[in-house]
Amino acid sequence: MRILALEASTEYCSVALWQDGNIASRCELVGQKHSEVLIEMLDELLRGEGVKLAEMDGIAFGMGPGSFTGVRIACGVAQGLALGADLSVVGVCTLHALAQASGHDKVIVALDARMAEVYHAAYEKRDGEWVTVCEPGLCLPQAAPQVAGSDWFGTGSGFAVHGAALGERYAGQFAASDAQAVPQASAIVVLATSLFAAGQGMDAAQAMPLYLRDKVALKTSERQKPASG
Repeated sequence: MRILALEASTEYCSVALWQDGNIASRCELVGQKHSEVLIEMLDELLRGEGVKLAEMDGIAFGMGPGSFTGVRIACGVAQGLALGADLSVVGVCTLHALAQASGHDKVIVALDARMAEVYHAAYEKRDGEWVTVCEPGLCLPQAAPQVAGSDWFGTGSGFAVHGAALGERYAGQFAASDAQAVPQASAIVVLATSLFAAGQGMDAAQAMPLYLRDKVALKTSERQKPASG
């Protein structure tokens, strides 16, 4: 099986190629230049591995949450490539990808969402399969969903920005954390292979980003207004 994956939900841009269990990948810090470098990175990866897009069995993309623009770019590029090569696609949650890349079996993921919030989820690997303990959501770090037990591993940029609040919220439950971790295509492609194998590939036209914030931009007056309800 050959699967191509791309990820652009943060200031990093990454691509990966799965070939029967072997993974080749590229990752660069690009700021907001994903649209300028993503296709070039994909071309370099395919040329370097001596394969063509038409030889792929599917295309995966990091569907978010993350940068509104970045996840749209990843989705749009995946759709365009898949339509041109008549391939199916799958979207993989960036929070799930962070858990996969952590190397741990009990993972709390917190990705900085700006506006004093985090994108949050919790996953636990049981019998070799990931189980979602807390569904992906948007929350204040001090109000993050509770989890049971200890020895949880924290990962994601939310721990760099809101480490104190998250540490207090999960006092006594963390074994360690990695505040520098970012979603990468190399983890996206691992999760995607299982989805394709299970027949969950979809038509490119059906691919959609995962947005957890309904309103991306707020006026100053709206940000300062107390939340209701």
